This record gives sequence, structure tokens and C-alpha cells, in this order.
Amino acid sequence: MFKWDIRTSNYLFEKKESTQTESKTQILRHLVSFILPVTVLIIVPVSIEDDFHLTGIWSIVPGSIFICTGVLVIIYTIRMFINIGKGTLAPWDPTRNIVTVGLYGYVRNPMILGVFTVLIGESIFFTSLNIAVWSIVFFIINTVYFIFSEEPGLEKRFGKEYLEYKKNVPRWIPRIKPWHHEEINRDKNFN
Repeated sequence: MFKWDIRTSNYLFEKKESTQTESKTQILRHLVSFILPVTVLIIVPVSIEDDFHLTGIWSIVPGSIFICTGVLVIIYTIRMFINIGKGTLAPWDPTRNIVTVGLYGYVRNPMILGVFTVLIGESIFFTSLNIAVWSIVFFIINTVYFIFSEEPGLEKRFGKEYLEYKKNVPRWIPRIKPWHHEEINRDKNFN
């Protein structure tokens, strides 16, 4: 009887330790995935622009609106990747489930559009031609990447689900009304 109690305690202790390790690993996965947006939105602009000056309210207000809108989109879509997709925004640790609800019902790449919006906002805010050019280069790089790498990979991982989604939801220009598919949209109650 005493031996059984020790095993139970050990098992519970090992299980608790395992759960804590899983949580730490999950937090680390998500933190590491932020390397990409930090690089694109902060490191590259600081590297290519040497004159961060504010020219006046005519650039600060619209720039701020673009930046805030883009940041909200990025946060919302990352949250969807974590909660619905069960993965991260990084290609080396992708989602395990296809995400087609929320903003993803309007456009296939809202997270990249959010980043692009922040970059446009930065270029307006600082009246920076260099950051404006970087935003265009960023958009082109992502378009090529999606066409030749990410979309074929998603087709292999999710098969018919992704092909139907791809057929009905545009890559960059949002639909007027969100696309809904009962089989794919398992969790419509996500806010």
C-alpha cells in the first residue's frame, strides 16, 4: 500500500513537471516566432533609414492610424494562429490546423497585410522613402514566397480543405463578405 502511494505521488509530480515543461516550450516557440516581425518592422527600418524626423501633424496622424491598424491586425491574426491553428506565425513552426475564420475568411494573408500596413504607416509617419521602398520589397518577397513555397506546402498539408479555401478566398485583396465553409470552419465562435 505504501509503495502504491509513492508511485502515485511520483506520477503526479512527473505529470505536473511535464505540463510545466510543455508550457515553457510553447511560450518559447511563440517568442522565437516574433523574430520575423521584429526584424521586418524594427531592425530593417532602423538599418535603412538614417533620418527619423517628424515633419508635422500631416504625416504623424495618418502614419499613426496605419501603424495602429496594422498592429491590431497582427495581434488578432497571431492570436488566431495560436488558438485555432495551434502553431506560430513562423514557417519553421507552422500551424497544425487550417485557419479560415475571422479575417482569414476575407483574405488569405491578413497577417502580412497587417505588417505591410505598419510599414506603410512607418514610411508616412517618418516621411521615409527608404521605408516605403522596403514595404514594397517586403510585399514582393512575400508574394513570391507564398506562390512558390507556402501555398504548395499548405496544399500538401491540408489537401482539399486548403484548395477549396484558396479557390474562394483571395491572396491579397479582401472579399466583401467573409467566406464560410461548414467543414473547415470548426470554430466560428472565435472573437
